Amino acid sequence: MPDRPNSRNVETLYGEHHGWLVGWLRRKLGHAGDAADLAQDTFLRVLGRPREVTEVREPRAWLTTIAHGLVVDHVRRRTLERACLEAIAALPEQQAPSPETQLLLVEALVRIDTMLDGLQPKARSAFLLSRLDGLGHAEIAQRLNVSLSSVEKYMATAIRHCLALR
Repeated sequence: MPDRPNSRNVETLYGEHHGWLVGWLRRKLGHAGDAADLAQDTFLRVLGRPREVTEVREPRAWLTTIAHGLVVDHVRRRTLERACLEAIAALPEQQAPSPETQLLLVEALVRIDTMLDGLQPKARSAFLLSRLDGLGHAEIAQRLNVSLSSVEKYMATAIRHCLALR
């Protein structure tokens, strides 16, 4: 396939830089297992890139750019997971969901967070206040200190954004 990296070039890139990348990620994350997983994910992204690997002049800089994005996603997911599990831990024991349901909740939150990632902060806040807190547009306008028409625009923007990602 002409738009896929040459597999020999990827093999060479992997062989020459995988160990270094794992070390770089381990220093960033402080966890060898997460570092190994994210290094593998980085090379999976390399395989999905349409440009030739041989065109990359600074392979370590290119790899760290890719890996950095994965680290940000990883940390964000862990932060969401921790917050969700802390909220669940604060529930009375009889109301706490099962471990399976907890995992499903975390996964749903990560999907929602990913879906809303590209929104402007006020549009994101308006959408979350509406959908998670059940607030009406007038209440959201008061909370965000904006006009009712701004809230309507934020909601329309958020809904269009989510639909475009489906």
